[in-house]
Formats: sequence, structure tokens, C-alpha cells
Amino acid sequence: MNIDGVAISSKTEPPSSEPISFIPVKDLEDAAPVTTWLNPLGIYDQSTTQWLQGQGPPEQESKQPDAQPGSESAALKAKVEEFNRRVRENPRDTQLWMAFVAFQDEVMKSPGLYAIEEGEQEKRKRSLKLILEKKLAILERAIESNQSSVDLKLAKLKLCTEFWEPSTLVREWQKLIFLHPNNTALWQKYLLFCQSQFSTFSISKIHSLYGKCLSTLSAVKDGSILSHPALPGTEEAMFALFLQQCHFLRQAGHSEKAVSLFQAMVDFTFFKPDSVKDLPTKGQVEFFEPFWDSGEPRAGEKGARGWKAWMHQQERGGWVVINPDEDDDEPEEDDQEIKDKTLPRWQIWLAAERSRDQRHWQPWRPEKTKKQTEEDCEDPERQVLFDDIGQSLIRLCSHDLQFQLVEAFLQFLGVPSGFTPPASCLYLAMDENSIFDNGLYDEKPLTFFNPSFSGASCVGRMDRLGCPRWTRGQNREGEEFIRNVFHLVMPLFSGKEKSQLCFSWLQYEIAKVIWCLHPKNKKRLKSQGKNCKKLAKNLLKEPENCNNFCLWKQYAHLEWLLGNTEDARKVFDTALGMAGSRELKDSDLCELSLLYAELEVELSPEVRGAATARAVHILTKLTESSPYGPYAGQVSAVRILKARKAYEHALQDCLGDSCVSDPAPTDSCSRLISLAKCFMLFQYLTIGIDAAVRIYEQVFAKLNSSVFPEGSGEGDSASSQSWTSVLEAITLMHTSLLRFHMKVSVYPLAPLREALSQALKLYPGNQVLWRSYVQIQNKSHSASKTRRFFDTITRSAKPLEPWLFAIEAEKLRKRLVETVQRLDGREIHATIPETGLMHRIQALFENAMRSDSGSQCPLLWRMYLNFLVSLGNKERSKGVFYKALQNCPWAKVLYLDAVEYFPDEMQEILDLMTEKELRVRLPLEELELLLED
Repeated sequence: MNIDGVAISSKTEPPSSEPISFIPVKDLEDAAPVTTWLNPLGIYDQSTTQWLQGQGPPEQESKQPDAQPGSESAALKAKVEEFNRRVRENPRDTQLWMAFVAFQDEVMKSPGLYAIEEGEQEKRKRSLKLILEKKLAILERAIESNQSSVDLKLAKLKLCTEFWEPSTLVREWQKLIFLHPNNTALWQKYLLFCQSQFSTFSISKIHSLYGKCLSTLSAVKDGSILSHPALPGTEEAMFALFLQQCHFLRQAGHSEKAVSLFQAMVDFTFFKPDSVKDLPTKGQVEFFEPFWDSGEPRAGEKGARGWKAWMHQQERGGWVVINPDEDDDEPEEDDQEIKDKTLPRWQIWLAAERSRDQRHWQPWRPEKTKKQTEEDCEDPERQVLFDDIGQSLIRLCSHDLQFQLVEAFLQFLGVPSGFTPPASCLYLAMDENSIFDNGLYDEKPLTFFNPSFSGASCVGRMDRLGCPRWTRGQNREGEEFIRNVFHLVMPLFSGKEKSQLCFSWLQYEIAKVIWCLHPKNKKRLKSQGKNCKKLAKNLLKEPENCNNFCLWKQYAHLEWLLGNTEDARKVFDTALGMAGSRELKDSDLCELSLLYAELEVELSPEVRGAATARAVHILTKLTESSPYGPYAGQVSAVRILKARKAYEHALQDCLGDSCVSDPAPTDSCSRLISLAKCFMLFQYLTIGIDAAVRIYEQVFAKLNSSVFPEGSGEGDSASSQSWTSVLEAITLMHTSLLRFHMKVSVYPLAPLREALSQALKLYPGNQVLWRSYVQIQNKSHSASKTRRFFDTITRSAKPLEPWLFAIEAEKLRKRLVETVQRLDGREIHATIPETGLMHRIQALFENAMRSDSGSQCPLLWRMYLNFLVSLGNKERSKGVFYKALQNCPWAKVLYLDAVEYFPDEMQEILDLMTEKELRVRLPLEELELLLED
């Protein structure tokens, strides 16, 4: 047809003089229509006539269009036959069976093998069921040949969630656990399965299931279950399950039970009487019960002496009761929970509930001095009975695990002890978004203070999402509890471990000082600073801490943070003067000098100046054999050259040792870290940023070849784990130096971006590196590079951090776009509107939820819910809330968020919490009474 609407034909016709009233439809061949009894009017074409006769098209015609899918189908059939042949020949190869099951997904994607065509949605659904049934049939064949394979049975159970009722699934799980009671990985998966089954879930059921799990594994470890020996790594796995139970109780609001579990474990581990040490765990627990029920103070409570001392005294006839001083009573706390009755009812309830969570996390005990009895407790749930904790007590024989127990308890209370939960329960414990908070990193890239909590709230905190996580500390009772724990556990350790505990305590107090600095609360800062300095001095007075450079470093840093620069310098100079001439052999001394130099460098906005000269003096003196002397003026060029040579030789020696020693000793690793960091800063100050980068590249190249030798893929865990941590620490120093240099001078962004990209491919779980990456990429106008990078990492990496930070990066971009489009309250239409951002973020959330770690991470669900509510999509938000409950029904913060987002549903949400036995500290009936008063 031409532009005038006239039909165009291959045959030329003479133009007609008459006007055309319609467009003639020409056939290519002007053949006369054939009329038959099937086609009396001659209007059907050939294929329709054949269809009416019940005939198909000629064979060559029908095969022509399907030639391509036919060859694909043949290739797939050949693969299926190949798999069948291989599993017949190797029926014991479980990995091969699993690959055969996974291959069915590939079959599903290509149309043809099961007669599915593109666009046929109904057939596609039927085919999905067919694929699931086929997978099930393959797994059943595999299990027949491998009766003892737990992986195959797990794969079958995972598949059967599509077919079976929850009750049937639970029965099958119970059968599997009964057959393999010594398999810790299986127990972990079973607990997670039961924990995330909303229809059958209740807190008491899951709590008793954890008890059953730990008591069964204890019996296996003791050798009481003769049919099943303990597998390697059982003790470590039991400890991880114990921590998982504590975080489960904390998140469900039953913080008293979680704290009691830790208290009991401290006594059960460190204060065990000698007379019961040889008994099996069950026997030891039976002896522990009278102590628990005796009313004797426990770990964290005033006057706690421990189980051993109590039992020893019982044998002698009990304690002599001394009447306590009357002045010792604490003043009654202000009990006015509702400060403003004009607020909406849901806001009053949320504030009061969070307040009670914060104040009442310690188990309630009757105070004998006040002649209290158990009947005096207003809330019976605050009392913890022995039956609540007895089954979960485990024996920890490993000294490392015993120390980790103390670190985990302190971290649980909100003390930055540096403890990270085991990988198996890390994402389950993650429920608050402080992982995105940069703290003082922007202001002070070299000396920023980062108390890592890995996204897990401390006990008693149920804050709303986005509430800043500056360590505020606990209330008066909580602070006293933490002090008592430190006083009880510090005498149990010596050497490095005791030093680490002192360091954690001081770090906790410094974190509170930084929190006071943030809102510029001068009155609170003065008292907090005074308390912190008093603690630091008391710790340094102890004979074993006199030469503890970690503590000296913290004390000097505290003075510097409080603005007392000259006093801080005196503290640093005193500590370095005490060290004598250790040169570069002591890693703690190197770290002390490094912090001193970094603080001096950050003090002045000008890189070249007196501050730099002071820093060079500190790093040069570190290499010299003469005793340290305070700064007296510019360092001579000869001394700088000598210092550089000393650093080079020491670094070569360290790197040489790293290749010889296997596995690497801890001292060797820490020395290499501190030495490389000092040398990098020294080179930066004396030559420039490129010289510092070269040191990093040299260390990285040497260690990377040790950690990941060519052809081995991944380094083996025993020898390479320690060197991986060295690489990670030096990479952090490298990125911090680049950030500092960009802050004080003009420097391109590309080297920092490249360094972070390289580092994150190696350490996809490092939150500090991700924070830096997201922050620098947020300044870039092009998002495509960032998205490609996140896409690459999320495809290959197992940790959840890449997903969390990919979402955060897109949310920051969305916020930026919205800020630009709404300048001064006016609408400004962007030239390139980012319309897809909302859908992109939703897609990222949905993809992150597909993994087990993602679907059972309370933080991820909280972020998703918060995002949808911010869009104003109420119905969709409610749907996501109920979907979140299907996966994380134990997380109280999700219910509290829902009360805030959907106030009209408050009654329904609280009924649901009560039904599932989550802790509701302020029932609505009590709220009504309080509002009436």
C-alpha cells in the first residue's frame, strides 16, 4: 500500500479513469476459487480445508519452522541420557545426583522437551509441577542408593515444601533428626525450619526445641549415645546454636531468659566445683539446679561469688548473713511511663513498651534486704525458672570458646568487645541498620572509631529503624550490671585475653564519650569524660597493665577526643618513653605510634606543616635504637633515609617469615599488619601517596600469592585464614589513606574506587569497605558502573552484605533525585527522570529474599517494609508485613514497626503477638488503666 492508500501489486494495470471507492485486496495469484462440499463458497484457504478434512500439512512444511527447537530438544535429551548413564554407573556419587536435579531447571527454561511453547502460561505452570515431580523422583532414586546421605534427604525435604502440609513436613524432619542426632548442621537447619513455620510457631515450642537440641548434642559429645559418635567441630557448633538461642529470645522480647542463659553459662563454665567436673553434662546440670534456685547472686549481680564458692560454703554450713548498709539502697526510679496523654494511643503504647524493654531486661530476683518474695513480682514473666534454662547448658572445654563466651556476653550487653556472631547465626541476629552508619569516618578517615556490632541490637533495645546507633549505654542498673560482669570475669584470664577485656571496657566508655560529643551535650560529656578517665587510670595502675600499650593508646585517644591535645601528647610520650628501644618488633608499640602519628596528621588541615613534622618524628623514632624523646624540631633527611631502610628490611623479614611459617602465628600476623601500616603512613608523609600505594601493592602481591596459590582456587582455611585477615587490615589502611588524601588535596576518585572494588571482590562481607564504596559512588552521576559491580558481586558472593548495601546505594540515589526534584519545596522536572528506581529497589529486595539467609534476616524485612511505607503503598506494605511474619515470626521489632505503620491494626497485631507468645510488656488493658489515672 502506498502513502495515498492505494494497493500496490506486482502486476501493472492500466490506470482507471473512474474514482476508486474502496481499496481492492489483491491475491498474489489470481486463481479462481475452488468450491467443494467442505468449501462451498470457496472462501477457505488450503490449510483450513486440510484442517476440516482432519489432515495435517505436508511433512516437510511442518518440520521447517521447528528445526531450531528440535535440535535444542535433541541436545537436552542427549544430556538427560548422559546423566542417566552416569548415575547408573556411579550410584554412590551424591554430587552427581544433585547436579542431575539442578539440571532439571535448565530443562525447564528451554521450551520443547516437555512440549511447552513460549507464551503458554497454563502449560508452563503444569510443567513446573511436572519438573518438581521429576526432581522428587530423581531424589528418591538417589536416596535408595545412598541411605546415609543427609544432603540428599535435605534436598528432598526442601523440595517437598511445595507439596506437603506443614505438619507432614515436621514429621519428616523429626524422622531425619532421629536418624542423625549427632549432625549439628542438620539440627541448625531443623531449628530454622521450625522457627520460620508461622502456622505451627510459638516461642515456648521453639525455646524447648533449642533445649532438646543442645541436651541431645551434649549427650552425643559425652558419649552417652553409643550409636552415634560426636562429629568433628561439635563443640563449636553447639556454642553457635547456644548463641542463636540467646539472640532468638532477645529478638522475641524475652531478654530476661537470654540474659539468664548467659549468667548460667558463666557459672557453669568458670565456677564449676571440682567434685562435679568428671560427671556427664546431665549430671552436672542436676547439681547446678540447687545453686540456681538458692537465691545466691549470679554473674552481673552485686556480691556474685560463683557456683564453686557457694557449694564449698554449703558443705561448711552456708553463708553468714551480714545485714547490708541502709545507705546502699538505690533511689527509686521515676515510674511515670506516660509523659503526654494527648498523643495517639498507639504512640503512647509504643513509647511505654520500648521504655519497659529498655529498663526490664534483667531477670527479676526478690531482694532479701527488702524482705521480698516471689509473689511481690508484678510481672511473673520477669522471673526465670531453672526449667527455662537447664536443658540449654553445655560444657565448653576449649579455652578459646570459653573466652568467646565472655566476649559474646559483653557484646550482647552492648559492650564493643569485637566479637562477631558465627556465620550460621549472623544474619538471624541482624535487626538494626547501624551497619550503614559511617560515624566519624568522613571527618577522621584515619582515626575513626568504629565499634562493630554487625547489625545486631544490644539487649533491651527495640528502637525504630533509622534511630542512630551511638552507644548511649544502659540505665543505672544496667551500667552496674556490666561493671559487675567485668569485675567477675577479669580475674579468670591473663595475658592477651585480660588485656583484651580491659581494652573492651575502656572502648565502651570511650564510645559513650563520642556519643556525648555528637549532640554537643557538654554537661553529660564532662561527667562521662571524668568517669572514663578514672577507669583508664585505675586499669593502668594494675601491675600487669603498666606496660600495656593497648590501654595507654586508648587513654591517650580519650584525652585527644576530649580536646586535651597537650595532655594526650604527654600520655603518648610517657608510654613511648617507657617502651625503651624495641624498634619495630612490638606490634602494640607500632600501633601506639601509628595512632599518635595519625592524630597529629589529622589535626592540621594542611598536610605539609608542623603536624606532619611531628608525625614523621614519631614514625622515625620508632625505628631507632635510642630511647624515645618528645618532638624537638624537624627530622633530618639522613634520619628519614635510615628509618626508610629500617622499615624496608623489617617488612622484607616479615614477608619472608609469612611464606615459611604455616600456619601463621598470631604474633607474626599482628606484627606484619602494624608494620605495613606504619611504613605506608611514613612513605605518605615523606614522599607522597604513590609511594604509600606501592608499599600496599608489594604486600598485597606477596600475600595474595600465599593465600590463593595459582591453580588452587581458594586458599585452605587453616593456613590462609590468618593471612586473609592481614590483607583485609592492610587494605582498610590503604583505602583510609586514599580517603584522607582526597580530603586534604585534589586527587582523582578512580584509584580509591578501583582499590575498593578489588578489595570487595576478596572480602564481600566487610561492612567498613562497603560503607566507603557506597558513599563515594553516591557522588557519581553515573549509576551504571555501580550497578554492574553490585550485580557481579551478588551473583558470586554468599554473604548478605552486598545485597544490603546495593539496596542502600539505590535508596541514597533515590533520595538524591527526590532532593533535586523538590528544591525549596518546588517541583523541578529532571531532564533524565529516574522512574525505574522504585522498581529496581523492590526487585533488589525480592532477589535478596530468595536465599535462606536473606529470607530469615529481620533487618532486610524491616528495610523492605519501611521502604514500601515511604512510598505510601499501604496495602502492598501490609502484604509484605504478613510475608515477613511467615519467615521471621519471632522478631518483635517487626510487630512494633507494624504498629507504627498501621496504627488502625494495633489490636490485631498485639493479639497476634500474644498468640505466638512474643513478649508484650504493656497489655492494652493495663494501658487503658494508666490512661484513666
